Amino acid sequence: MSINIEEVIAKVPTQLLIGGEWRDSASGETFDVENPATGEKLATLASANSEDATAALDAACAVQDEWARTTPRERAEILRRAFELVQERADDFAALMTLEMGKPFAESKGEVTYGGEFLRWFSEEAVRDYGRTATVPEGTLRMITRRKPVGPCLLITPWNFPLAMATRKVAPAVAAGCTMVLKPAKLTPLTAQYFAQTMLDAGLPKGVLNVVSGKSASAISEPLLADARLRKLSFTGSTPVGRTLLKGAADNVLRTSMELGGNAPFIVFEDADIDQAVKGAMGAKMRNIGEACTAANRFLVHESVAEEFSEKLVAEFKKLKLGNGMDEGVTCGPLIEPKALDSVSGLVDDAAEKGATILTGGKRAGGDGYFYEPTVISNVSRETRVSQEEIFGPVAPIITFSTEEEALEIANDTEYGLASYVFTEDSDRLWRVADGLEFGLMGFNAGVISNAAAPFGGVKQSGLGREGGAEGIAEYTTVQYLGIRDPYANA
Repeated sequence: MSINIEEVIAKVPTQLLIGGEWRDSASGETFDVENPATGEKLATLASANSEDATAALDAACAVQDEWARTTPRERAEILRRAFELVQERADDFAALMTLEMGKPFAESKGEVTYGGEFLRWFSEEAVRDYGRTATVPEGTLRMITRRKPVGPCLLITPWNFPLAMATRKVAPAVAAGCTMVLKPAKLTPLTAQYFAQTMLDAGLPKGVLNVVSGKSASAISEPLLADARLRKLSFTGSTPVGRTLLKGAADNVLRTSMELGGNAPFIVFEDADIDQAVKGAMGAKMRNIGEACTAANRFLVHESVAEEFSEKLVAEFKKLKLGNGMDEGVTCGPLIEPKALDSVSGLVDDAAEKGATILTGGKRAGGDGYFYEPTVISNVSRETRVSQEEIFGPVAPIITFSTEEEALEIANDTEYGLASYVFTEDSDRLWRVADGLEFGLMGFNAGVISNAAAPFGGVKQSGLGREGGAEGIAEYTTVQYLGIRDPYANA
């Protein structure tokens, strides 16, 4: 591919965006962003501190009332222009994601499409944020409900989908009429910085979107959560961090959206189309190198088809090409950082020590980057860490079951409840299993189900609220009820 990396990096603002201006941090501190495939430094960014965070909230609050009064059409047109600009800059965005996160370039292009759809979807939803009217049952009042912007928001995004997680939060906030402070992940801030500039280029007024990248997340989040002017927190990340943020949000009773950890079961029943299941497994497991909260974490396969499924899955894993995502033909990139590599390696080693069989992979790949071989493990017991913890890497553990009831019991035996996947040709079983699974998302004979038009979110320790779909804009609004005296009530 003919992409000049230096030219792409040069397009990214490296300062903080506060009040529509890119500026250095108050402390003058910086942090580096590196390429996980090579360990090389990509850029040095200004690092925000508490003073910068407060300045960003000041800027957001200063324009909140004015921005809330803009027409839905105006907000929709800005989002539509942003969508078009993201498509025009698709190669730049894809290159940035591959460079700072590691995913293969083709997958990064896919994220540009996926992430861009949130801009297009919410540009359409902005003008359809309906209220309702009715007469109360007693006939004494005319009832009107209307939706109003919730107010200034803090948006904290993860490192694994640098564009899509930003657009999934920013787009509905813009559509609803909210101002924002965006805190990107310190490992992958370049894409978000470039996206923020793209929003300005699309005509977003100064101060509506402020960006404070930094090496200390708590230095940014803590003063903002303590500030009564902040009215909404949206976070995507780990469950432990989410719990901490929820505690911080409690004092000011903030509206919160939490998209947290996952431990997705991928259930293959005895009547499943195995070839279709394997195809779905590759999408559910290997999308984003397995570094996704929706990634299939436990493969629950009926004992009668486990051998066939395992053999075919191993064959597909062996076709994967490990390497730098910017190189032609690479289909599996590096993990994000050294501790991620240590974590995945430790999970596989624990499984092997407890009797699991490594069918392919099972070790670090070496080199300058943080590579781990695509790995399939069979004979995995439920006592292993790999069956209990979120893997976030290219490892597929296979656990067998004998009955539908057992499959559901194993699937639900986790504190998490985000994504799940079911493969069966029995439509009645589809509904039984959907009723029985304690998960916010279920893919039926499909391994990739995320879509801007669909509500995304989990239950239990996987979070609160929904992003995307008609539900996504509601998370950024409050409902106001007007009770108006009915002129005929006393007639």
